[in-house]
Amino acid sequence: MTDKKARLALEGKDPIDLPIHSGTLGPDVVDVSPLLANGLFTYDPGFVATAACESRITFIDGDKGVLLHRGYPIEQLAEQSDHLETCYLLLNGELPNARQKAEFAERITRHTMVHDQITTFFKGFRRDAHPMAIMCGVVGALSAFYHDSLDINDPRHRETSAIRLIAKMPTLAAMTYKYSIGQPFMYPRNDLNYAENFLYMMFGTPCEEFKVNPVLARAMDRIFLLHADHEQNASTSTVRLSGSTGANPFACISAGIAALWGPSHGGANEAVLNMLEEIGDVSRIPEFVNRAKDKNDPFRLMGFGHRVYKNFDPRAKVMKQAADEVLSELGLENDPLLKIAKELERIALEDPYFIEKKLYPNVDFYSGIILKAIGIPTSMFTVIFALGRTPGWIAHWNEMISNPYKIGRPRQLYTGPVRRDFQPLDQRS
Repeated sequence: MTDKKARLALEGKDPIDLPIHSGTLGPDVVDVSPLLANGLFTYDPGFVATAACESRITFIDGDKGVLLHRGYPIEQLAEQSDHLETCYLLLNGELPNARQKAEFAERITRHTMVHDQITTFFKGFRRDAHPMAIMCGVVGALSAFYHDSLDINDPRHRETSAIRLIAKMPTLAAMTYKYSIGQPFMYPRNDLNYAENFLYMMFGTPCEEFKVNPVLARAMDRIFLLHADHEQNASTSTVRLSGSTGANPFACISAGIAALWGPSHGGANEAVLNMLEEIGDVSRIPEFVNRAKDKNDPFRLMGFGHRVYKNFDPRAKVMKQAADEVLSELGLENDPLLKIAKELERIALEDPYFIEKKLYPNVDFYSGIILKAIGIPTSMFTVIFALGRTPGWIAHWNEMISNPYKIGRPRQLYTGPVRRDFQPLDQRS
């Protein structure tokens, strides 16, 4: 924080002094709260120039391609850490020592099972329901099963809810998939790690032993880790806004899942695979590339460029490496859709138009390729995004609840009719 001020001069009124705050990184922030006492609001559609909170969790510099979790670069975490360790970091502010990491992993493992009655809850959904629709309902319903830890003012309750959510999300996600294909649910196994357990519950059956491929498990863990948090995005802001009402954490995370479901947010990697299927063959790539360059054509190449990153997405390099490892491990270099993806990647990295516009392949492009190669259907892609983002949502919710906060109440620029008197029905023309 600083003592700097900005002065707003309004015609016919006294100037208004607005405090300027400085964070540890990023641009200074003008505190516009004094405007309210002067009968004024700010107007910022999409809140693209508005800081709605103060946070110590994640920092993004989109121009430089920087993503830090509690100060640690995402590249270092992805290369040297794992998802659960990153979860601990997001929740607690520091990396764990060996004992803390082992205890945290043990707590997560011991909470991966879900209440048995939740299995009957699934039967209320159609088999062809979208997995995100089911996740919204089931995660929100957890508060009906685990109401022993819903006092948001109790730090121990908040911690228990955090552990339960992180632990049970892979189980619920896998159950959603199994339900859609009519296979029995698979119980989690305590001898498997977080990513291994998810793949086991997704693809294992009671009929035979299922061995998790370590290369695929490592790639899955990286997908979770690279999606763990991304500052004040739409779904995280939704979780915070819901939490500001005092709603329980399960309801808040369900709200975040609903926001993530939107194709402009969490559906990007699913859109990548849909685009590859639309292209259909490598020979048609030039046609679609030309369409992407045509300003009069609404077609967009999905998975290239990023709203926040005006440079290379720092997560994409790690995800590209994971994609290469998975394709090599599974021998899928000749898969038709993946051949299209690799050719698009080559063009984007070499074509002057893409380079000039900085339309580099982003994390969604590579994660879509990995998930397709592993055998996960596109309808599950956003569910996996939600699974990975859960620790970030919880960290932001807990940060807000742990400090003084106000209920969210955005204002508006009203442009509707002015006051008018009601006319009886028989007097209206």
